[in-house]
Amino acid sequence: MSDVTKRLYDAVLEGDLATAQTTVQEAIEAGIPVDEILSEGLVAAMDEVGCLFENGEYYVPEMLISAKTMQACLVLLKPYLSNATVKSPGKVVVGTVHGDLHDIGKNLVCMMLEGAGFEVKDLGIDVDAKKFITQIQAEKAQIVAFSAMLTTTMPYMKTIIQALNESGLRQSVKVMVGGAPLTQTFADSIGADGYAADASQAVALARQLVAA
Repeated sequence: MSDVTKRLYDAVLEGDLATAQTTVQEAIEAGIPVDEILSEGLVAAMDEVGCLFENGEYYVPEMLISAKTMQACLVLLKPYLSNATVKSPGKVVVGTVHGDLHDIGKNLVCMMLEGAGFEVKDLGIDVDAKKFITQIQAEKAQIVAFSAMLTTTMPYMKTIIQALNESGLRQSVKVMVGGAPLTQTFADSIGADGYAADASQAVALARQLVAA
C-alpha cells in the first residue's frame, strides 16, 4: 500500500470527508492506478469498517459516516473507472418491498455494497415484484436484495420470489433478504438464498453468493 492510498484508507476509516476527497485527487494526479485507489483505499477501508462493526467497536453512526465518505470518493473516481480494468464482483438490485417505506437500513446496505466494489441499482422503497423483475433483467443482476421493516410487509418477499420463479429468472439470480423483523428461519421458509442481519453481513453474504 502506497503512502497516498494508506492516507485515503485512514480517512475513510475515520470518516474524514475533506481529507479523503483531497487524497483521492492527489492519488489520481500522482498516476496511481484507479483499481489500486479503489481496492487499497476504499474497499479495504470499508472491509475494516465492517470488521469493527462486527466486533462492536463501530456502531451504525460510525459505519454510516465512513460509508458516506467512501461514496463521495467514488463520485470522484467514477469518471476514471470506465477507462480502467476494474472488475466488479457483481451487480445487485436492491429495494424495500411493496407497502414498506423504510429505507435507512437499505441505504446503508447499498453504500456498503458499493464500498465492496459491487455495482448497485437502488430501486428505493415500496417496490413491487414487477419492478424488481424488470430491473433484474435490465441490469443482468447476479443478486437481488430486498428488505422489510414491518411484519405486515414481510410476506410480500415470498410473492417476489414466486414471481421470479414464474418469470424464469430464479435460476439466474441469487436472493438475499434483510430487515429488523426477519430471521434466518423466515428466509429459509420463503426460499431465499441468504439472510443478513446488518449491512456488514450483507456484504459478506453477497460475496459468498457470487462466489458460489
